[in-house]
Amino acid sequence: MSPKHMNLLQGTLDVLVLKALAAEPRHGYAVAEWIRRTSDGSLEIEDGALYTSLHRMAKRGWLSATWGVSENNRRAKYYALSDAGRQALSEAAAEWTRYSGAMAKVLAAGR
Repeated sequence: MSPKHMNLLQGTLDVLVLKALAAEPRHGYAVAEWIRRTSDGSLEIEDGALYTSLHRMAKRGWLSATWGVSENNRRAKYYALSDAGRQALSEAAAEWTRYSGAMAKVLAAGR
């Protein structure tokens, strides 16, 4: 049985990408693969949305980008978090923790 894929809620893609880059620089495909693998296949990111997010966050100063060679010996752009990106991730993670906790309380409440 294949895992059920979930649609991303608005505003979640950037925080997922920031988290994927928190430990080490990655190229776009590796970011999408990390998110898919970490979510046990439940979250799959479309290429267009991923690269739009990466470019948007680079313009905001949250990411830096350098060219390198991927695992399969191809030229790839690697993205890394800047200090501003780490701060944005910290703030977004705290906000999502508060939001998901509130949703869990509402969903667990009786009639």
